[in-house]
Amino acid sequence: MSFVGSSAEMDQGGLGPSQLAERRAVYNGFGDGLARAFELALTPAIFGGIGFLLDRWLGLAPLLTILLFLFGVVGTSYMAWVRYDAEMREQEQDAPWAKRRAA
Repeated sequence: MSFVGSSAEMDQGGLGPSQLAERRAVYNGFGDGLARAFELALTPAIFGGIGFLLDRWLGLAPLLTILLFLFGVVGTSYMAWVRYDAEMREQEQDAPWAKRRAA
């Protein structure tokens, strides 16, 4: 039985530094996407659930359920837009056309 490479290379699956950086970026992208998906789905549901409990406690029609659910949808949509805009501005700073404008 022969072993190729050091134990550090074996732990990393035999990948070089650039390949590890690419893999890390992909994994971070998957993690960020999953976190945002849960945020977009659960935040309005949690607000709607709180509204439902308040409606039952106060004896109201489903007024607070609808209002808090819509508040959750609008809030998460706004936050997604703000994050997207900030990420795009950061990406565009490194773009060739942004460097030409600055010069």
